[in-house]
Amino acid sequence: MRLTRQTNYAMRILMYCAANSDRLSRIPEIAAAYSVSELFLFKILQPLVEHGLVETVRGRNGGVRLGRAAEQISLFDVVRVTEESFAMAECFENDAAECPLVDSCALNSALREALNAFFAVLSRYTIADLVAARPNVRQLLGIDMLVQRAPAA
Repeated sequence: MRLTRQTNYAMRILMYCAANSDRLSRIPEIAAAYSVSELFLFKILQPLVEHGLVETVRGRNGGVRLGRAAEQISLFDVVRVTEESFAMAECFENDAAECPLVDSCALNSALREALNAFFAVLSRYTIADLVAARPNVRQLLGIDMLVQRAPAA
C-alpha cells in the first residue's frame, strides 16, 4: 500500500507543530521547512482542522497548533482523515465488477487481514513518537533559528 503525498505532508505538519509546541506554527514556516508550496499545505490543513487534529488561530499573530496532545494523535488517525480509499484490489471497491468468489475469496480475506495489520501498526505510533525519535528535530526543521530571530514580545 502506498500513502498519498497528502497523508505524508499531513503527518509532517503535525510533526512540525508537535516539535514547535511552545508557540504557534505558521504555514509559510512549515512550507519552507519541507520545501513545499504553502497552497498545498493549506489544502491539507482543512481535513486536519475538520477532524480536530489541528486548530487554527486567526489574526496577525495567528497560526496553527495541534488540536490535541501529540501523544493522542496516532498515525492511523491521520491516515483515516487524509486517505480517500483503502481498496487494495478491485474487489474491495463498492462499484467493482461482480466476482463469483467475492463472499468466499481467500485473496480478499488475506488482503483484508493485511490491511487490518497495517492499521494496527499505525495505531501503535503517535505523532509524539515520530518527533521523539529524532532528538534534533527542531534543528532539522529550522524551528530554533526562527525562535532566535523572533522579536521579543
